[in-house]
Amino acid sequence: MAEITHNYTEDSIKSLDWREHIRLRPGMYIGKLGDGSSQDDGIYVLVKEIIDNSIDEHVMGFGSKIEITISEHRVEVRDYGRGIPLGKMIDCVSKINTGGKYDSGAFQKSVGLNGVGTKAVNALSTYFRVQSFRDGKTRLAEFERGILKMESKDTATTQKNGTLMIFEPDNTIFKHYHFIPQYLENQIWNYAFLNAGLTLIFNGKKYFSEKGLLDLLLRKTDADSLRYPIIHLKGDDIELALTHGNEYGEEYYSFVNGQYTTQGGTHLAAMREAVVDTIREVFKTKYEASDIRASIIGAISVRVQEPVFESQTKTKLGSLNMAPEGPSVRGYIGDFIKKHLDDYLRKHKDVADALEKRIKQSERERKEIAGIKKLANERAKKANLHNKKLRDCRIHYNDAKTDKNAEDRRFDSTLFITEGDSASGSITKSRDVQYQAVFSLRGKPLNCFGLTKKVVYENEEFNLLQHALDIEDGIENLRYNKIVIATDADVDGMHIRLLMLTFFLQFFPDVVKNGHLYILETPLFRVRNKKQTIYCYTDEERQKAIQKLGPKPEITRFKGLGEISPDEFGKFIGEDMRLEPIILHKDTSITKLLTYYMGKNTPERQRFIIDNLRVEKDLTTAETLPLEKAEVVEAD
Repeated sequence: MAEITHNYTEDSIKSLDWREHIRLRPGMYIGKLGDGSSQDDGIYVLVKEIIDNSIDEHVMGFGSKIEITISEHRVEVRDYGRGIPLGKMIDCVSKINTGGKYDSGAFQKSVGLNGVGTKAVNALSTYFRVQSFRDGKTRLAEFERGILKMESKDTATTQKNGTLMIFEPDNTIFKHYHFIPQYLENQIWNYAFLNAGLTLIFNGKKYFSEKGLLDLLLRKTDADSLRYPIIHLKGDDIELALTHGNEYGEEYYSFVNGQYTTQGGTHLAAMREAVVDTIREVFKTKYEASDIRASIIGAISVRVQEPVFESQTKTKLGSLNMAPEGPSVRGYIGDFIKKHLDDYLRKHKDVADALEKRIKQSERERKEIAGIKKLANERAKKANLHNKKLRDCRIHYNDAKTDKNAEDRRFDSTLFITEGDSASGSITKSRDVQYQAVFSLRGKPLNCFGLTKKVVYENEEFNLLQHALDIEDGIENLRYNKIVIATDADVDGMHIRLLMLTFFLQFFPDVVKNGHLYILETPLFRVRNKKQTIYCYTDEERQKAIQKLGPKPEITRFKGLGEISPDEFGKFIGEDMRLEPIILHKDTSITKLLTYYMGKNTPERQRFIIDNLRVEKDLTTAETLPLEKAEVVEAD
């Protein structure tokens, strides 16, 4: 056997400039890439990095308005702060570890401290423009994938001080990307809630908040379902809002220096602990922590000097002090809550009584299902050893908790929930066994609307699913970042889809609210000739494909997922997978939504069906093109 040698010489050592390094390892700087279907995809991080700079100007007292315009592939952000010093403008957007935030006098309690964010946006954009307006003068520069293409000289201007940044994400890195308006709107609203007095103009619409986190919870909740008025507490560098609803699980929104820490961290852990300790003290009863926190809805915002995050994307706060030589975050938050929440509940006895009533209700519900829960969990543990419903993958979303090098891949774990053995077989054979798992439903699941969580343990299929996901006690240990409902595009498939949506909305709404639930889109048609194959997801796409391929294309209509061969299916769940995220709109009440669609035949639903009932002829290719120009077949 020939000996294989690897020459390790000076030539093996490579030095990359800042631009090359960001483009080679973008996940280190902006998390996962994605196509925009997830709210934590990289294109939203790019938007955030630019707006963060404008927010930091506002926090320092400069600029009370930010204008944001986002079209299909272009983002423009104009603030009215101090404007980047003209002589350092290019350095600030193209040299790592260059910026004003190292000077604690110029920026205090800001988010961006490592000088990377704007440079990452520059490097990952096919077009990037920066223009600074400062004291009657302006300068601009344009870049392409981080390379300077044009720089102007200083010229006179009558525009107000501030900075304009424009960029277009690189579609060779963010493939097939698209911005989802609801995700952008949530980002903008968060900025408004966290910065009193700041006006944001997003695509012509004004976003402004007077009451901060109180306004946030009012927007995120259904007022009719709240058990008591929202408790709103503010102090130096800390703001808190808290209430209880009727939904299962815990729901939190946590922020550090205006950054939405989607994975929580020290500040959120401190809040959860302090709320339990304070309530036990107020009621002189050692209630279970899970009963106190059941159905809780809370938001917390803190501002600290030199925050330490666990990654560049700043989604989780590490342990640190409020300021150098200051108290720890945990201690500061704990002391604040114990004093002010205690005072509030003693002054507002009606709120305290309603809160305790909610706790006692949770306690009763927990005890009622204790017996069946124990038996069901024992069965699930045995089944997990050889769970016939689950074809698992090797790497899971929560593996990052034990693997410090898993930051990039933690986002790639997916569970497909399929109907029947046929569809499950196609996906199982074509999936990526590293990151994609399959859970097979036996048929139509139970309509669980109006039932208590006891049914999750009584129903074997539901119980095995919650254990496969590891969401029994919340989504902290969720095993799959994407939960994808994969059903046929027919009446039965739509019904199963509704039943599974009901299951998650009824018992695990935090899975939906945190953006983990999706619908898989698969092609309805395959249009091909001897040279080219085009997969079409709509009838409109089919029409265009027929026109493109010319006379007599073969058209296959896929009636079910099981009719798509594993080889073909692999193309639909790979890099170009089309997912439709399940997004709850701000005005959506889960209770009202489920009552309307999944409750007994209500007069409103009957009326809607009658008013909108219409009969359509089956559209065949023969109706759109002469028969001699098309051949129609069905999938084998």
